[in-house]
Amino acid sequence: MSLASALSTTKNTLSNSATQTAALSTNVQNVSNSDYNRRTATITTNAYSGATTVAIDRTQDSALLKQTLMSTSDDAGQQTLLSGLNSLYAILGGNDYALAPSTALSGLRDALQAYAATPGDSTLASAAVSSAVDAATSLNTATSEVQSLRADADQQIGTSVDKLNKLLAQFKDANDSVMAASAAGTDANDALDTRESLLKQISGIVGISTVTGANNNVSIYTNDGITLFETSPRRISYDPLTSYSASTTGSPIYIDGVELSAGKNSDTTAQGSLQGLLQLRDEIYPTYQDQLDEMARGLMLMFSETDGAGTSVPGLFVARDGSVPDYDTPEIVTGLAGLITVNTAAVDDPYRLRDGSISGTSVNAESASGFSGLLNKYVAGFETAMDFDPAAKIGDSSSILDFSTDSVGWAEEYRSGATNASETTAAMLSRSTEAYSNATGVNLDEELILLLDVEQSYKAAAKLLSTIDEMLATLMEAAN
Repeated sequence: MSLASALSTTKNTLSNSATQTAALSTNVQNVSNSDYNRRTATITTNAYSGATTVAIDRTQDSALLKQTLMSTSDDAGQQTLLSGLNSLYAILGGNDYALAPSTALSGLRDALQAYAATPGDSTLASAAVSSAVDAATSLNTATSEVQSLRADADQQIGTSVDKLNKLLAQFKDANDSVMAASAAGTDANDALDTRESLLKQISGIVGISTVTGANNNVSIYTNDGITLFETSPRRISYDPLTSYSASTTGSPIYIDGVELSAGKNSDTTAQGSLQGLLQLRDEIYPTYQDQLDEMARGLMLMFSETDGAGTSVPGLFVARDGSVPDYDTPEIVTGLAGLITVNTAAVDDPYRLRDGSISGTSVNAESASGFSGLLNKYVAGFETAMDFDPAAKIGDSSSILDFSTDSVGWAEEYRSGATNASETTAAMLSRSTEAYSNATGVNLDEELILLLDVEQSYKAAAKLLSTIDEMLATLMEAAN
């Protein structure tokens, strides 16, 4: 080997060492950055220049990235659903369901039993009416809380839609940078990292799939095939509402003019938080509201009285707005649970409950203080089957106590299913993320070992350079 050839080889070795060291140092700096993909200096060898660094490659794994994006969407949808169901669980009062209407209804039945045993006792009469007030208040409060949850979900949807629009705008900038670098043959690695990070964030909001075209151009579609990004971001539109009532219908979400569907079932089909929020706002919370409204209708029917013409009229329970809902027909009266209240006549004179004369004609013809027939009828009514609207999703015939208990069971069964499913999606996300990180992320131990290898290569090149220097010095001295 000539001195010129040796000098060229040494120069290339030192240059390669510097490039490799820079790449490895960058890797070490980003060892904790989940949005960074490992860089590798690609070296080629030929007969003329020896080993030469030709590119800094970014580690990629399209299959694992696709799985990670899918797992992110699935888990985001499931966790969103579970969080909303936990909020509903809190409305019920936790493990003992102290705030659930079923608890208040049981208390009303017990108070009526005590009153029926001693119908002339004014204290027990007042206690029974007070328990009725508690039952009505429980339904009122539950309605208010459920509609508050719907409003919260609506606000979260609005926030997520705004964030998604911003992420898509940022994705365009990153995608344009990747395309420009790919076309020019320059380093696009940082832009690729940014673009991939944005994809992960987008997938947490809505389930996505991607298609790569010329110059590394990426298009994004929802898993339902709706276009999110194709050269430019598509508009996601949504009209948030400031407040909710039982009769309020939430606004739909439109992506590129196509409505986004809500998730279904406890192991939800929702992919991304938006579909999970839609499921809570438009299905789960309204269904529980329907159940509350049916409980209110059932109470009005149970405690209805008869006027002088033999017509059924509201008795102990009435609507606070003065309306007279159709409580005889087993159909949901939307918002009734928020309107139900105790007739003021019963509060003023609790004995009217015993006599059936709150709004109707007294059935205690002799005004006997020991009359308990009607009270016993009310007590039995808690265990007597009545018809309910099947739209409330817990059967069409049962006693009101069973219906109220089944309502709690419905919510808890949904939450239990969502909890189990959330454990599965969380595990899948963890494994997918770990697999992708292992394939494309930085392992500090490996990087340090490679740095030692580069150091040895550098030392060898430095020693060779020193030898060449000595040989050149000897040659120059001999020439002189």
